Amino acid sequence: MEEETRVALLGVVVENPDAVEELNALLHQYKDYIIGRMGLPYRARRVSIISVVLDAPAAVISALSGKVGMLPGVTCKAIYSKMPQ
Repeated sequence: MEEETRVALLGVVVENPDAVEELNALLHQYKDYIIGRMGLPYRARRVSIISVVLDAPAAVISALSGKVGMLPGVTCKAIYSKMPQ
């Protein structure tokens, strides 16, 4: 039996450029769940804003969001779709 998945968007704000390598390593670990991602460098404010779209079990989305949010200088929030699965 397949595990139920959710569609979600992770909003990530990176204020610490030293965290980018570890962030990319985490995203690579979860690559099988990532539908797409887009990054925008906001040079005027010295931050990067990244959106990551996932189709994954809720526990996987929560785990990735928590791990990303624990990186120094990185903020992460998850938004879940209300679509029926």
